[in-house]
Amino acid sequence: MTALTVPWGYVMILDDQPVSMRVRNDAPHLVALDIDGTLLVTGQRVPEPTVLAVQLVRGRKHHVVLASGRSLTGILPVAKELGITDGWVVASNGAVTARLCVTCANGYMLEDVLTFDVGPVAQMALSRFPDVQIGVEEIGIGYRVNRLFEPHEVNGEQRVVDTDGLGALPASRAILRGPDVLDLLEPLRRHGVTATQAGSDWIDVTPRHLSKATSLENIRSALGVPRHNTFAVGDGLNDIEMLSWAARAVAMGHAPDEVKAIANETVGDISQHGVIQALKTLI
Repeated sequence: MTALTVPWGYVMILDDQPVSMRVRNDAPHLVALDIDGTLLVTGQRVPEPTVLAVQLVRGRKHHVVLASGRSLTGILPVAKELGITDGWVVASNGAVTARLCVTCANGYMLEDVLTFDVGPVAQMALSRFPDVQIGVEEIGIGYRVNRLFEPHEVNGEQRVVDTDGLGALPASRAILRGPDVLDLLEPLRRHGVTATQAGSDWIDVTPRHLSKATSLENIRSALGVPRHNTFAVGDGLNDIEMLSWAARAVAMGHAPDEVKAIANETVGDISQHGVIQALKTLI
């Protein structure tokens, strides 16, 4: 029986795993990881044991891809904490795909950017809820906003503009926030955009027929990773498509029931470092 002791105190008994699992884990996997609620508590740093787990997984030649609703500006610092300076990231719920590169300007190059016309979305939201707070993502910079968000709520700079300014340019993602804003989910979808609940008073709006899964499938194809070697961990409603896409889908213990229902298995919650429980099976 072979035991592997890893830095965060787990002892893995490799021979207790089915032979088929051990063989599959020798081949490179595409490992898609949500950020907020999975790798870290929003507003905090990635815990050191989680950093070590991700590094060990990468050391086994698995392709770790951060896949988040965050803007690219919000993903880059997390990638840096994890020591990831190359490879792919999926931002803005799949609207932005980038490759990290140490020799590239700002440390990345954009691979795929999908946008939509923000103007009609902003007008619809304001006509129904005049006090709605709107943020329109500007890739690599921050947001155009009609009213400032708290600094910990969005990443990057914020630039206050009027209603016309919100829709001045196409965007990959917009935020709608306010009481009863979830009433806009279905009207927005009928309008032809992807509307995803990201909180009790928060909607992320992205281009039509888009999710983390659509970008991850493009990355999988580019890397040549077999479908049966796809692995994903998440905790939010915006992770449902990603978990449905993955051959092995893991939900965090605090995830809503709808998310757990999609997953193949559930691990501990964020306070229990559940993501480590999932990642150690790839080591």
